[in-house]
Amino acid sequence: MVRGGVVYILANQGNTTLYTGVTSNIVKRLYEHRNGKYQKSFTSRYAIRKLVYYEVFSRIEDAIAREKQIKGGSRKKKEDLILSMNPNWYDLSNQLGVE
Repeated sequence: MVRGGVVYILANQGNTTLYTGVTSNIVKRLYEHRNGKYQKSFTSRYAIRKLVYYEVFSRIEDAIAREKQIKGGSRKKKEDLILSMNPNWYDLSNQLGVE
């Protein structure tokens, strides 16, 4: 079975801390981040809940490769990616049906 994936970048409220992740179920994963499912995780400790960037892939393997590429880049490169899609750093969760 071929399964797609999503690479995403989350930010805290002040946009000072970023987190890059990959998932096959973005709605479920955003819910987990926002509700602190993993209380000792980086995103829980730093209240990182705002979806500021995402890319959708038809194959999870491609999403994983892209996540590694993004994580390997500088903060500036991540900010440039975010600005290319979301210049005002809005929470994009509603575009994916998440409130």
